Amino acid sequence: MSRLDNQFTVQFWGVRGSIPSPGPHTVRYGGNTPCIAMQVGGKRLIFDGGTGLHVLGQSLLHQMPIEGHIFFTHSHWDHMQGFPFFAPGFIKGNNFKIYGAIAPDGSTIEQRLNDQMLHPNFPVPLQIMQANLNFCDITAGQPIHINDITVETAPLNHPGEAVGYRINWRDGAAAYITDTEHFPDRLDENVLWLARNADILIYDSTYTDDEYHSPTSPRIGWGHSTWQEAVKVAIAAKVKTLVIFHHDPAHNDDFLDGVGKQVVEQFPNAIMAREGMVLNIPVSVSFSESCPVSNFSV
Repeated sequence: MSRLDNQFTVQFWGVRGSIPSPGPHTVRYGGNTPCIAMQVGGKRLIFDGGTGLHVLGQSLLHQMPIEGHIFFTHSHWDHMQGFPFFAPGFIKGNNFKIYGAIAPDGSTIEQRLNDQMLHPNFPVPLQIMQANLNFCDITAGQPIHINDITVETAPLNHPGEAVGYRINWRDGAAAYITDTEHFPDRLDENVLWLARNADILIYDSTYTDDEYHSPTSPRIGWGHSTWQEAVKVAIAAKVKTLVIFHHDPAHNDDFLDGVGKQVVEQFPNAIMAREGMVLNIPVSVSFSESCPVSNFSV
C-alpha cells in the first residue's frame, strides 16, 4: 500500500482573490489566485483553477501519468484563469474529472471553460488539450462520492452563485468555503453545515469589517466576507483550525501580518493562507496500516 493511501493533506497553490498580485510586497503570502490541492486516501482533489493551478501543473510534470478530480466553486475569472495554462491537461494519458454547477444562465462548467479559450480571447481552443477531460455537472446540496471519500456541497451567497465544498474521509474533514458573503443578521446555515466540526476550515476573508462597512467605499454586495466573520463561523461550527483565505489584492504582506495577529487573538488556532503551505489532517488508520498519524504542520 502506498504511503499516500493513508494521507489527508491540503496544499495551497494560490491564495489571492480577484486578480493575481505578484511583486515584492506579496512575496511571503503569494500573489496567485485560488487553487488548493488535496491528497486524500491516494486520490488527488483540486479545488479551483486560478493562476495557482499553473504552478501546481508544473510541479506535477514529473509524475506522469496523472489522474485527478478538479472542483470549481464558480467561474469568475480569478477561479478559472489558470486552467488554459494547466500543463498536464495538454498531455495525452492524463485523466481529469472536472466538476462544476450549472450557472444561472444555463451554461455548464465545460461550456464556460471552453468559452474562455475561444478567439479572440485566447489563441488555442479547449479541444487542443490531449488529456482525457470528463466534465460533470453537479447540483449544490448533493454529495459526490469518490471511492470512500465523500464531498459534500452547498450553495454560497455570491453574485452569479458559487458552491462550497466539504471533503470527508475516515474521521477527517476539510471545508473549502470561498467567495461567499455573510448575512448582516445571522450566520449562513449552509456555511455552518459545511464547516461543522471540521479539522480545517478555509474561509473567504477578503476584507476587514472596516473595509466592508467603509463609509466612502463599502464592499457590501461584492460577494465576499471578512476575517471577523470567519472567526464567528469557526467558533460556532467548532472548527479545529481556521485558515484565512482569498486575500484582497491590495493587502500586502505587512497588512496580512497584522490581520494574522488580530485573528489569533480571537481564535488561537488560526492560520493565514500562504502559497506552498501544507496542512496534514490526522485520520484514523487500521491495525494493518503502518503509516503513522500526523499532526497539523505548516
